[in-house]
Amino acid sequence: MDDSHIAVVGAGLAGLVAARHLAADGADVTVVERRDDVGGRVRTRTKDGFTLDRGFQVLFTDYPAVRRELDLDALDLRRFTPGATICRPSRRAVLSDPFRDIGSLFESVRNPEVTTSDKLRTLALRQDVSTRDEEGIFASADRSIRSYLRDWGFSEDYIEHFVAPFYGGITLDRSLSSSKRVFEYTFKMLSTGSTAVPAAGMQAVPEQLADAARDEGATVRLGERVESVESDGDGAVVTTGRESLEADAVVVATDPKEARRLTGVGSIPTEAHGCVTQYYTLPSGSGLDAGKRIMLNAPSPDPNTVVPLSTVAPEYAPPGAEILNATFLGAAAQDNSEEELFEKTRRTLEAWYPDRYFDDLELLHTDYISFAQFAQPPGVHESLPDARDAPGRAYLAGDYTAWSSIQGAMRSGKEAADAVRDDLS
Repeated sequence: MDDSHIAVVGAGLAGLVAARHLAADGADVTVVERRDDVGGRVRTRTKDGFTLDRGFQVLFTDYPAVRRELDLDALDLRRFTPGATICRPSRRAVLSDPFRDIGSLFESVRNPEVTTSDKLRTLALRQDVSTRDEEGIFASADRSIRSYLRDWGFSEDYIEHFVAPFYGGITLDRSLSSSKRVFEYTFKMLSTGSTAVPAAGMQAVPEQLADAARDEGATVRLGERVESVESDGDGAVVTTGRESLEADAVVVATDPKEARRLTGVGSIPTEAHGCVTQYYTLPSGSGLDAGKRIMLNAPSPDPNTVVPLSTVAPEYAPPGAEILNATFLGAAAQDNSEEELFEKTRRTLEAWYPDRYFDDLELLHTDYISFAQFAQPPGVHESLPDARDAPGRAYLAGDYTAWSSIQGAMRSGKEAADAVRDDLS
């Protein structure tokens, strides 16, 4: 790999991981990113002292690629309490993990939303997935999450009132028609690790990856769009708005639609799940009692979840203020105005807390995200491309080569780097 010049198109998680490993192997690596900052879909902005991630995103600390690629201590993580609060008008009930949150055992046992049989089945499911790794889970026979849970014997109330909103937040598919493999693996990660955000916001993750790539000698060029990628068995040419870069190989690590345009690989998935997220502020001491748990909207996806972010990460809000996040699912949410969505959240909170008015709730920001992750119906993973499916000396890196997640993105970056190294050695 010494003296090989490798171009990486895209400075998201996959591209940055690929760049670091290739540079560590001795290659001369140039990363080209069209935006003015790194991160791809993992981005953070600040506004009036508030930290606003693009969409509600979290880090599962037990993802193998996360543990391999990141210095978690340096990220200064703020952790959620395991479980969630199931909310409906005039009632809120905690469901937690008794193995990792012993303090909420009594509340969870008394939770009227979940039967004793469902609680026992949850513990049995926890044990079942604990014995299987990522490769085994994603190689297993597939079906929808809903069908899978019914086969396990879970009640319809449990599926609708807990799993649908909770996994609606993970898969952006409250219908639970997504692959049960995603459910199994993320359920395992939730059972063994923490759910967290960096104190500085989720963009601290790609910024750390970018620093690591630069430390190994990679160059990261921002604000430069790639117009085309041409590749044959002898190398690649990457044409930007400024110049043409000749390389021994190119790793295409853009979003799926752009990767398909640049490489012509038709198996790159472009069907998407989207969402709308809003951030709100309240004065400190709002009286919300969810602690560091996600609040699930049992009856409705409008909003699907409400998250007391500054309770989890006080750094997300300036002194004297709190910050909440709400996520809306489904195509209809994309057509609602931000004022309409804000009113839905305000009315929902007033229904959950009938003894409190939310006239002091203020809208901070709205993100309409049409492509938050690629759709993952049962069986989709067999049809995904791998790193070598692009022509010539072009390689693919992105979660769409594995599964839609931070784990999938980081894993794919390492796999693309390994493929380049093996082919050029």
